[in-house]
Amino acid sequence: MTEDAIREILLSTRRIAVVGASAKPERPSFGVAAFLVERGYAVTPVNPGLAGQRIHGAEVAPGLEAAGPLDMVDVFRRSEEAGAVVDEAIRLGARTVWLQLGVRDDAAGERARAAGLRFVQDRCPVIEWRRLGLPGRIG
Repeated sequence: MTEDAIREILLSTRRIAVVGASAKPERPSFGVAAFLVERGYAVTPVNPGLAGQRIHGAEVAPGLEAAGPLDMVDVFRRSEEAGAVVDEAIRLGARTVWLQLGVRDDAAGERARAAGLRFVQDRCPVIEWRRLGLPGRIG
């Protein structure tokens, strides 16, 4: 994925579902979701165990389908669980799937790209945002 492609994804996306969101401040998904909210994204946390609770002001969805419509799906799950999330994102019409640092599934990436989705893996949007020197807020 080129720098220009990453920049375009981060600046054109508006709605992000964070799969594997946590209400624990020490968890990476909590900090990344907060960063995204602060940048102006509409973030929907997704975690069946926390459904109905609120994280960063947004109600936690029990599953990806309840989080739609989807621009981007940001995945905080183990690599072996990522493929199922990618397949659901494809089915639900997401534009981008982003697998967080340490999460890789090349076969799922091939399926996503074949379906016309943009696919990023083993990267963090916060790190990429800062590395690219993007503005304080989108839009």
